[in-house]
Amino acid sequence: MKIIDIITKEKLSLSFEVFPPKTETGFESVKAATEEIARLRPAFMSVTYGAGGGTSRYTLDIAKNLKDAYGIPALEHLTCVSSTKETVRQRIAEIKEAGIENVMALRGDIPAEMRGSDRSGWDYRYAIDLVCELREANPDFCIGAACYPEIHPESRDQKEDIGYLREKVDAGCDFLTTQMFFDNNLLYNFLYKIREAGITVPVVPGIMPITNANQVTRSIELSGSFMPQRFKSLMDKFGSDPAAMKQAGIAYATDQIIDLYANGITNVHVYSMNKPDIAAKIQANLSDILGK
Repeated sequence: MKIIDIITKEKLSLSFEVFPPKTETGFESVKAATEEIARLRPAFMSVTYGAGGGTSRYTLDIAKNLKDAYGIPALEHLTCVSSTKETVRQRIAEIKEAGIENVMALRGDIPAEMRGSDRSGWDYRYAIDLVCELREANPDFCIGAACYPEIHPESRDQKEDIGYLREKVDAGCDFLTTQMFFDNNLLYNFLYKIREAGITVPVVPGIMPITNANQVTRSIELSGSFMPQRFKSLMDKFGSDPAAMKQAGIAYATDQIIDLYANGITNVHVYSMNKPDIAAKIQANLSDILGK
C-alpha cells in the first residue's frame, strides 16, 4: 500500500521508524525488534539507510520482511550522496524487485572526508537529483522527502530552504516527513509558510521521544532542534534518573502527538530508535484516540 493513500485518510494513525544493524552480527536482534514493533500494527514503518549506504542490504531485508511477513507498508530510505548512478540504479532495481513501492529520497550525510570538497563532479549533489532518478525509474513509486521546520542546517535562511523544498516537491515528491522538533508551534508556523509558497503535498510530523539524557546532545547536533524551556525543565528535573527520564520523555512525546492530532494532523511518525517498549507505550497512551 502506498504511504500517500494512508496519510490522506481522515482516520488518525501512527507510524514508526526503525534502523538496520551496522553489522551482520546484529541483524537478528534488530530484526526481532522491528518485528515486535510491527506487531503493534502501525500505519506504516520506515527503515533508514546507513551512512554512505553501508547498511543498505539490511535496510532492504528488513523492509521486505515487514511487508511480506507482517503486511506492514514499508517506506525504504535511500540516500545518494557520494554514490554513482550505477550504484543508485542498482539499489532502485533491488527495491522494485522486492516489491517495495514507497521510497524516502534523501541526500544523506556527507562523509567527513568529503566535506568541503568540490561536488561538481558528483553524480548526485542534492536529494532532488535522487527524486528525479526515482520518478524516471518507476513512475508508480510513492516518493517521500525530508523537510526541516527549523531550517536545513546548510541553508542561509528559511526562505531559501523553502524554495529548495518547492523544487524537490515539483520534481515528484508525493509527501514530506519532518525532521524532529520539540515545539509544535515551530511546525505550525512552518506549515503556514510552505502552503503560502505553494507546497501542498501532505506533511508528516516526525517526533523523537527523548528517553535518556544522552540523547539530547546528540539530537541537537544532528538536527539543530530548538529545545523549549518546558523540555529543558523536564531534563533538569529527571535527567539524572533513567527510569523517570524515560517515563517523562514518553509523556512529552505523547503530549506533542495529541496536540498535533487536535490541530488537524492525521498521521504522526515516531522515531522509535528500535525500542519496541517505547513504541508500545506511546501507542498505548493514544489507544482510545487511535481506536486501538
